[in-house]
Amino acid sequence: MLSQYMEQIEALGLNLFFASIFFFIGMAIHDVLKQGKVPKFGRYIVWLVLFLGCAGFIAKGLIQMSWEGSGIG
Repeated sequence: MLSQYMEQIEALGLNLFFASIFFFIGMAIHDVLKQGKVPKFGRYIVWLVLFLGCAGFIAKGLIQMSWEGSGIG
């Protein structure tokens, strides 16, 4: 039974891995910004770029799921 769902388990594990990587990148950036005493505008730009990277990754996953569900991919 486990072998039937191996592809789904791998995809879920990969998505969780990338989510944890984004979390640790965010923690590292937070630490660098705090220790570097970066101005507020610079912090907003850094967090915006990080958010857009995460949003792009999530959008890619949603597009991929919709394409695979409709038989395109």
